[in-house]
Amino acid sequence: MVENLRKAVVVIALVLGFGASIACAQTTLAGSVYGAFQPSSSGNQTTQHPSNSAGALLELRHIWNPLLGLEISYSYHRADEDYTKLLLVPGPTDTVAASIPTNAHEIAADWVGSFRLANLRPFVLVGGGWLLDVPAAGNVTATTTLCSTVGAAACTTSTGSIPTRTQTEDVFQYGAGVDWMVLPHIGLRFQYRGNVYKAASLSEEFTSTDKFTQDAEPVAGVFFQF
Repeated sequence: MVENLRKAVVVIALVLGFGASIACAQTTLAGSVYGAFQPSSSGNQTTQHPSNSAGALLELRHIWNPLLGLEISYSYHRADEDYTKLLLVPGPTDTVAASIPTNAHEIAADWVGSFRLANLRPFVLVGGGWLLDVPAAGNVTATTTLCSTVGAAACTTSTGSIPTRTQTEDVFQYGAGVDWMVLPHIGLRFQYRGNVYKAASLSEEFTSTDKFTQDAEPVAGVFFQF
């Protein structure tokens, strides 16, 4: 009798646990807009000034329970880069500069931890993926400025065409936010994401800064719950 009672308790606990897991489960498809804010970096006689821009983000997310969730995402934004390189020859004040218009595509997979609080679901995420920087043109114009002539009253400038190149970087991603269910199956998602990766080297004309940089991305969007 006691043994049968124990078995019944175990079965009931498993059923309740499974039911709770199903109740917590959630699958969502979200579309968002975001701002990408990137700092400058310097190194190896090169300085990079990335442009700030707006982008679009798609997310497919499934939550099994508060500690187990998975998200796959794709995002796009403009990632134009302004490069300036110091020329040690003929003189240390001479430079070559170029602006490279670039499209940034990112694919990532993240672990998601979350919990439900009324019609809100706060969450955190961490993961990684790949960032593909694709210049919008095969060649861009570079400006060379020479100020090395002794006693010269002004610098001289010249222009020329330089080739660009596509680059792929590994990305570490983290973030936090909240889902707000406003209608059956439809809600709003607000979050902050950060991406850490090596600064892009988009032309052989410029030595890579070889520095890690970070995108700061405030995000707002709409999700549909299946």
